[in-house]
Amino acid sequence: MTHTVVDSPVGPLTLVAHRDALSGVYMTDQRHRPAQETFGPEDPAPFGRAIGQLAEYFAGERTVFDLELDLIGTPFQRTVWQALRGIPYGETVSYGELAALLGRPSAARAVGLANGKNPVGIVVPCHRVVGSTGGLTGYGGGLARKRQLLDFERGAEGDRLPL
Repeated sequence: MTHTVVDSPVGPLTLVAHRDALSGVYMTDQRHRPAQETFGPEDPAPFGRAIGQLAEYFAGERTVFDLELDLIGTPFQRTVWQALRGIPYGETVSYGELAALLGRPSAARAVGLANGKNPVGIVVPCHRVVGSTGGLTGYGGGLARKRQLLDFERGAEGDRLPL
């Protein structure tokens, strides 16, 4: 494991790599953030592509990430995280809709719990999942950041998210 910290419009992001694949993108004060000592030594070398693609995203130039990921979680969590990658830029789905897409229509709460433990926020867009009425509910990085990301994606075609 290695890590580096990069500045972003939503605050510092700690990027973590496992076997040179991205395994974590953590915001400050993020719920379910592992202890700093588990991230390994600081080394920016494995993060060139991730840093570049995050910069493109925040500049309004990238809508889909193309990075090698090494996500550690239960089989159900990994299934949810994979489904999150299918939510189009600028759109949202509810926890119930996501559960139904997974063939588990009564598992909205379990989907929400898996969503909350997504280790690579922004890259795997857990911020695009909302409550059944479209309202913001829960986000490991905080509701203000979730709103910031959703507002940016919905109205920022070609715009830059301000620092």
